[in-house]
Amino acid sequence: MYENLLANVPTDLWIGGKWCKSSDNQRFDVIDPATEKVIASVASATVEDAKRAVDAAQEAFPAWAAKKPRERAEILRKAFEIIMRDAERFAKLITLENGKALSDSRGEIAYAAEFFRWYAEEAVRNIGHISMAPATGARIVAQHKPAGIAVLVTPWNFPAAMATRKIGPALAAGCPVVLKPASDTPLTMLALMPALEEAGVPPGVVNVVPSRRSGPVVSAMLHDPRVRVLSFTGSTEVGRKLLHEAADNIIKPSMELGGNAPFIVFEDADIDAAVDGAMIAKMRNMGEACTAANRFYVHDKVHDEFAKKLTGKMAALKVGNGLDDGVSVGPLVNKEGRDKVIELVDDAVAKGAKVLTGGKTPTGPGYFYPATVITNVSNDAKMLNEEIFGPVASIQTFKTEDEAITRANDTEYGLVAYLYTKDLSRGMRVSEKLDFGMIGLNRGLVSDPAAPFGGTKQSGLGREGAQEGMKEFQETQYVSVIW
Repeated sequence: MYENLLANVPTDLWIGGKWCKSSDNQRFDVIDPATEKVIASVASATVEDAKRAVDAAQEAFPAWAAKKPRERAEILRKAFEIIMRDAERFAKLITLENGKALSDSRGEIAYAAEFFRWYAEEAVRNIGHISMAPATGARIVAQHKPAGIAVLVTPWNFPAAMATRKIGPALAAGCPVVLKPASDTPLTMLALMPALEEAGVPPGVVNVVPSRRSGPVVSAMLHDPRVRVLSFTGSTEVGRKLLHEAADNIIKPSMELGGNAPFIVFEDADIDAAVDGAMIAKMRNMGEACTAANRFYVHDKVHDEFAKKLTGKMAALKVGNGLDDGVSVGPLVNKEGRDKVIELVDDAVAKGAKVLTGGKTPTGPGYFYPATVITNVSNDAKMLNEEIFGPVASIQTFKTEDEAITRANDTEYGLVAYLYTKDLSRGMRVSEKLDFGMIGLNRGLVSDPAAPFGGTKQSGLGREGAQEGMKEFQETQYVSVIW
């Protein structure tokens, strides 16, 4: 099974439109989390390789920035079409290196490709403005120019989409990029490079440097004066470190960091709809998402009904190799991730929580953990303050609207919140009081290439997607002129 799927997947660095070894010939293994077997050996970039990638990006920058917006747009549109043409192959590769169920991987590829289609349309709408200065009568001419070379650092949980969400707007804006993918899942992005080449992306405009030496490699690029943008998706802890690094050269940061999403179910909610939404908000990508619902606050009048129905749906999910038919819950990405889930569930149970389904690690190889629902979770349980990043729903009750809002906001994170109510007035009122960058109002999914994705507080800076996403890779230039 592996041989056919991996037959044409590149495993070297992609620099300046060419495949190359790392400068010291070092490589690292990629593990299938369902079997714990090595499936590939990938080149591990050095600091020298990172500098070569920045060189290639700099060489490609003038010509790419000078292209007409329509020319860049047509390339992005063709990239979308090629990825969708080969969607099944890419989806299986995601499942192989990440572990997620094939249905999740298919959804990711469609989502990932859509960023190229969206920014094919946005590339031609880089609109500035002209006005007259009130005091002097001079004309104010404002335009948006490509900021320069962008360093992109992406996580393992969405190995295609977290990269295309950055590559799309960067290329639309006229910027070349150097991408450092997560070491757990480098294959998907390497496999996408021939697709971008076929679409017409010139050599050096997109470079990919997987590495097990992430700290020194990324640091070297952030201390290169030619690099002007840093776009990072990952943990808040790493994000803080990268912000310190970016500060040395005043590099423009775009940071999509951790989350601790509340999911509020009011007493007037459509419980069946809320359960369906919870299954998406919790189990999309098996809970390995910064947008995953982490804390369920259910009004005490509907708690039992909601918990029973959610437990029934979670218990029915099949656990197994994500490539197998009918599997909804594949393995978590690595042992560390699974061990953290085990620790958080055990901690909650030790503090009085009741397991309604799941909660036990299956035997055998692979980093599996079943879909789990726990209730009666105490306020001092660790999982209420940390990202679970796994298929575990923890439920607490509340009595009043103000209580729900206060508890939902009681976190350093502010990425996304979900709420269910039939009262639109209440829904909008509560949404405005929730200190989160995104709200799912009677919806369990907020991610959309046409929407500004991002959070408040410790969940990040800037936005990805929508018009805002392209502006992260642009600088506004103002020309003062009298005519």
